[in-house]
Amino acid sequence: MLDNQGNLKLLAKDEKDLNIFSAYLQDAVIVAQDIKFLIKNKTFVCIFNRFMWEDAEHGVFRDNRRVRSALVFNGVLNAKYKNINPKKKTTILEFLAIEAIKLKNENYNLKLIFSGGGVISIETEFINSTLEDFSNSWKTKYKPKHKI
Repeated sequence: MLDNQGNLKLLAKDEKDLNIFSAYLQDAVIVAQDIKFLIKNKTFVCIFNRFMWEDAEHGVFRDNRRVRSALVFNGVLNAKYKNINPKKKTTILEFLAIEAIKLKNENYNLKLIFSGGGVISIETEFINSTLEDFSNSWKTKYKPKHKI
């Protein structure tokens, strides 16, 4: 769904919804300092520079664009990092996908997967997440490419 300014504004309540988030966030980049686990609020927040695939896919004459987007997970119990050091605040990570697995205790394990083997594993009580653009978009010369 888009708001009045054409910005993305989505809500996820299940694994299928998170698959949609994953598609929109593919090839987004994030600086480690823009990843926050607010323990008291049980909230995990990531601020991405999202590549706007929805614009790029509309035709060869459209500009490649990026936009600032907030990914928020609620009901978060803990977060673990693999091959990512959150203390190295200037580290740039390239997002690949979200993977959701329901656990035996009815909680969820949500994995944010990044290129180079980086993974953030988040345990949540439920799936309640938002993905929302919050800036004006800007042109970028670089369009991510994938080998098929």
